[in-house]
Amino acid sequence: MPQPIEFIMIGGFLGAGKTTLIARLAKQLQAEGKHVCIVTNDQAAGLVDTQLLKSQGLEVNEVAGSCFCCNFDGLTDAMEEFENRQRPDVVLAEPVGSCTDLIATIAVPMMERLGEKFVHRPYAVVLKPNHGKKILSGVGGGFSEKAEYIFRKQLEESEIILLNRIDELSEEDVQSLKEQLNEQYPGRKVIPLSAKTGENLDVLYEAFQGNAAPRDSMMEVDYDVYADGEAELGWLNATVNFKSEHAFALDELSVGLVDELRQRLLSLGAEPGHLKVLCSDNEADDQPVSVANLIDSDSQTVLSIASGTNTPTAKAIINARVRLAPESLTEEVQQVVQSVASRLNAETETTQLDSFRPGRPEPTYRSA
Repeated sequence: MPQPIEFIMIGGFLGAGKTTLIARLAKQLQAEGKHVCIVTNDQAAGLVDTQLLKSQGLEVNEVAGSCFCCNFDGLTDAMEEFENRQRPDVVLAEPVGSCTDLIATIAVPMMERLGEKFVHRPYAVVLKPNHGKKILSGVGGGFSEKAEYIFRKQLEESEIILLNRIDELSEEDVQSLKEQLNEQYPGRKVIPLSAKTGENLDVLYEAFQGNAAPRDSMMEVDYDVYADGEAELGWLNATVNFKSEHAFALDELSVGLVDELRQRLLSLGAEPGHLKVLCSDNEADDQPVSVANLIDSDSQTVLSIASGTNTPTAKAIINARVRLAPESLTEEVQQVVQSVASRLNAETETTQLDSFRPGRPEPTYRSA
């Protein structure tokens, strides 16, 4: 009988750095000779994270259209599809950043139905420091109390809390956040790390050698508050092709899209949960990608992956999660696309655009 597949689920709020961390962890596991597969998740198709991970040579399936908990079969089908190609040693799963209650709706139902096939590692949640500082101190994180409810529930159900972006924090900030987490969420292992630099990744790796702890009871969740918190965010996924007579910098395109949208949202007082744009050469699939992102209103636009490429054609995948009505978010994104295109003397074609508020979570299964 083959060894069970390691199932590692890493949650956390929008913009916490889950994708960067999962990519680093996957490469470390690959370096040990393990076959690693990743399942990403989003409320709509056209996810930047999926394309970003694939561009790094990782094997990825995407569950789109609803969160894992509301599409349990979609998650298990994605993992079965991996197995039909080559049985993975490890499956890394990245749930939607606005989801919680994943132990009761994913981990436990999987163990009940597929327990012999998988071994579950401890559930880790990545903490976004900027929101963490505000919410844990009681100041408020730019969203309503209902959205903060989701943030706190994610921490409550975790076994491990990953205090990310320590390369951007002072020692005092790290210590203060650790103390607040230990006080408000006792019993969790708190690991300060940097997904960007890899600092303390070895500590997390060691923590994942153990099995998930048994749960005597499930976390209580008010699904009315949960649903309202998710619905506070406008959700937009778009794919836009750019074409010009002259080559332009791919990095200028990705940064320009995020930064102009950042400025518009600031003027509207609309708090971003996360903005992320991935641009690639439309004519060459194997070329480097450019990725720019914004994690909240207090931050600046970051070119997280530079391509250094000039091209007359490009495809931009735009993901925006913002405290703004979907119709207004669509209008702002469309205006930014045209503004940037005009600056680059480029024509545009939008091939995909989904904009909506997430519906009420209706889990396929929920263990009592």
